[in-house]
Amino acid sequence: MIADFTLFSGTANRDLAIAIARQLGVPLGNCTIRRFPDSEVSVQLDRSVRGQEVFIVQPTSPPVDENLLELLAFADACRRAAADRITAIVPYFGYARSDKRHGERQAIMASLVAELMQTAGIDRLITVDLHAAQIEGFFRIPVDSLSATPTLYQALRDRTPSETVVVSPDSGRIPMAIEFAQRLGTTVAVLHKQRQSDIETTVTHVVGDVRDKTCLIVDDMITTGGTIATSIEALLAAGAKPRISVAATHGLFVKDALTKLDREELHEIFVTDTVSVRQQDFPKLQVVSIAPCIAEAIQTMMGREANCDPN
Repeated sequence: MIADFTLFSGTANRDLAIAIARQLGVPLGNCTIRRFPDSEVSVQLDRSVRGQEVFIVQPTSPPVDENLLELLAFADACRRAAADRITAIVPYFGYARSDKRHGERQAIMASLVAELMQTAGIDRLITVDLHAAQIEGFFRIPVDSLSATPTLYQALRDRTPSETVVVSPDSGRIPMAIEFAQRLGTTVAVLHKQRQSDIETTVTHVVGDVRDKTCLIVDDMITTGGTIATSIEALLAAGAKPRISVAATHGLFVKDALTKLDREELHEIFVTDTVSVRQQDFPKLQVVSIAPCIAEAIQTMMGREANCDPN
């Protein structure tokens, strides 16, 4: 459908790559990815990409370092094969929370990852709901951070009661909560939290009226489930109805996250497929595909009219 264009998939989320290829009406490019007994990775392209546009689908989700190195190897293989331009499609960008120093003598990993990607030969980056917008400034190449809000909204709009309040679990997600609220025609509440450790937080205030309301918590990612669990407790203590839903872009669900979230008051969780998620692991989990949004972004880059927002 698109001339001089090849779409490759790494091993991090092949199902998403297949869905993107289906949206575009193109096959995935053939490649061979091998891991040796000592954990080293080898990437070999099984077709010529000389003079072509190349897109590599490879989120740097857990195991982050393993998937990141595979992406770098992929980009290097394409560069050495004389590809014209290499675009990395990294729906989930690992190390995004390390966008600044949180203490003395710390590495800023997001900046380092940006340098590594550019050194490997990546010419452009497509990601989804980058955790910190300032990360774009670490790159000297174009960065497109797509919004998953329209995709999530389409999935939950008919399942959301009219009295629903959209809840931001912290100040950083307020813009996301406002966008959801505007689409749903409702109001916003914000939780003020204090961080106890790298993975532990407590909510000190609920700003906004949630009494006798159904709540929708929106966030860019669910990692350990701790933020969502403490948010639910705070909302219930403030008088919210025991019917709370969650919408998040990236569903990492590490460690015992699903166990923490297995509670009666939690009605549904909506996430996209930026990260490979097995829906059958949790009956309340609804996985919505971000593939159409990414496919439209690719079409736009290739000079075809497209709009990621389905509205």
